[in-house]
Amino acid sequence: MTTSFEDFATGQVTPLLRYATVLTGDPHLAQDVVQECLLRAQQRWTRIAQVDAPAAYLKRMVTNEFLSWRRRRKTHTPLHSIDPPSPDPSGFYDEREAMLQRIDKLPRKQKACVVLRYYEGYDDAEIAETLNCSQVTVRSHISRALATLRANDRVKEAL
Repeated sequence: MTTSFEDFATGQVTPLLRYATVLTGDPHLAQDVVQECLLRAQQRWTRIAQVDAPAAYLKRMVTNEFLSWRRRRKTHTPLHSIDPPSPDPSGFYDEREAMLQRIDKLPRKQKACVVLRYYEGYDDAEIAETLNCSQVTVRSHISRALATLRANDRVKEAL
């Protein structure tokens, strides 16, 4: 039994927006990326509905759209750098926001690997399949990203 595109999209839009927001670092850009993917998915729904995991297929579309969006735009200025959000009184949220900002500065493939691993819970094989690369490449991207994030923490502490 195939579900309608509208039912599928209604159930998937929130998780896709959450994923895209972490991936892009910008909720407005995330909406654009998800909207673009949903429009393309709607046009191809009869084919996409036949795959084993249409939700995973759509998440891959979002990842690919993010990666190509970054390539198309020569300058990427996230909205939070133009109009920073008001500080949250809770230390947890401040810490989380700081980490998201550090992740946002990573190179796009490292960022995609980190988001898929730590925010989406993917293993190396799933990340490799999503990004169309080898598992060794995934581990390399994650290792470099974590080294960069640790180095940024040491610099911050030294200041």
